[in-house]
Amino acid sequence: MIRLAAVLCLCAVVARGGGVAWERLPPLPDAHGVAAPFAGVHGDVLIVGGGANVPDRPPWEGGAKVWHDRVRVLEKPDGPWREAGRLPRPLAYGVSVSTPDGVICVGGSDTTAHYADVFRLSWTQGALQTHPLPPLPIALANACGAVVGTTLCVGTGSEAPGEQSATHRAFALDLAADRPAWRELPPLPARGRLLATAAAHDGRWFVWGGAALDASPDGKPKREYLREAWSYHADHGWRRLADLPRPSVAAPSPAPWVNGSLLLVSGDDGSLAGFTPPEKHPGFPGTILAYDPVSDRWREAGATPAPRVTVPCVEWLGRHILPSGEVRPGVRSPDVWSFFPRHP
Repeated sequence: MIRLAAVLCLCAVVARGGGVAWERLPPLPDAHGVAAPFAGVHGDVLIVGGGANVPDRPPWEGGAKVWHDRVRVLEKPDGPWREAGRLPRPLAYGVSVSTPDGVICVGGSDTTAHYADVFRLSWTQGALQTHPLPPLPIALANACGAVVGTTLCVGTGSEAPGEQSATHRAFALDLAADRPAWRELPPLPARGRLLATAAAHDGRWFVWGGAALDASPDGKPKREYLREAWSYHADHGWRRLADLPRPSVAAPSPAPWVNGSLLLVSGDDGSLAGFTPPEKHPGFPGTILAYDPVSDRWREAGATPAPRVTVPCVEWLGRHILPSGEVRPGVRSPDVWSFFPRHP
C-alpha cells in the first residue's frame, strides 16, 4: 500500500510553466518537515540529513526550534524513505553539495553554536559512511556554496548565533588535491549577508541576494533584503552582475541549470516581513526567475506550485529536488517536490 501511494504521488504532474514540470515525490517521514537540512546525492541515492523545525507549537506561541541529526535516504523516486544513520551532531543551516565521492556538508548550527566542521556523507554498499574533511577557518552558518569544477566555494553567512552580524568572507577547497586545504578567497566586495543563493556555471561561482543586517533603534538587527548578484572567477575575481528583479533571501541553493538558464526558485522577497497575524501568512512568492549568464539578464520564468525557502536544491536522476523546507515563517512542510525540463 505504501509503495502504491508513492507511485501515485510520483506520477501526478501538478504544474507546468516556465519550461519545467513539477511532481511530488514521497514526503519526508517527519510530520513537521525540516528547514535547512543537508542534502545531496551519492551512488544515485538521495540523502537528506539534519534540519530544524518547531514541533511542539508554533514559534509565535512560544514553540522552541529543535535541531535534528537523523539521516534518511531515498533510493528511487517511487521508493520509500529509509533511515540511514545520524549526523555527527544535530545540525541545520549549513552548505551541502553533491560530489562523485559523496555529499559534502559544511558548517551549520545547532541551538547553541555555529560550527566550522566539514564532513562527507557517502552511500556505500547500502550503508551510510561519514568521513571528516578539513574544517573551515571560521565557524559559519546561513552561508551559500557551490562546486566550480573541482573546487568547492563557500562564503557569506553568519559566524555566531543570534544573527547579530553577517560576513562577506569567502573560502575555497580544491577537492582534487592530494591533501585538500581551505584557502581564503578575496571577500565579496559588498556588505556581508546571510541566506544568499549560490550557483556554479562555466567556471564561475554566483552569489545572489541574501539579507544584510542593520542596527535598529531597539538594538536588534534588522534585515535588508538584497537584489544584488555577483560572480567570482579564479582568474578575474568578483564581478557585479545585473540586479535581481526582486529581492531574494533563502531561495533553494545551489540554483540549478535548466534549459540554458540558472533558476532562482521562490525565495523571500521581504514584502511580507512582519506580517500579522503570523498564522495567516500566505507564504513566500512563487515566482521563478531565470538568469542568462551570457547576456547578464534576468527574466520571469513561470511559477512554482511549492514556494520554499531554507532548503537545498539537489540534482538527482535528471530532475531537481526540493526536500522539505519552509513554506512560511516558522512553518515547514514534509513535502518533497521535484522539477525537470518540460519537453514539447
